[in-house]
Amino acid sequence: MAELTQFLPLILIFVVLYFFMIRPQMKKQKQEKNFIHELKKGDKVVTKSGLHGKISDFSEKLDAVIIETGSGKMTFDKSSISLELTNKATKPVEAKK
Repeated sequence: MAELTQFLPLILIFVVLYFFMIRPQMKKQKQEKNFIHELKKGDKVVTKSGLHGKISDFSEKLDAVIIETGSGKMTFDKSSISLELTNKATKPVEAKK
């Protein structure tokens, strides 16, 4: 029993790390993966570098998307599209009270 009480703080640290760091990161990765799989032509997106555009086509060979911007069409990796930035840009603006 004394051996178990020695390792109890270490075990608690791992449990806390799992619930506060590892689990939320895994949930976020799952959301990003689902977001990328649900993309379709005409969706307005924002890349991780901040480029705004509309999806005009997909390149399955390169696993990429072709985004139409004000200056033309550009090809980006699917992983370069940001879920957070896209949600911020497409969310309706709330009126100030």
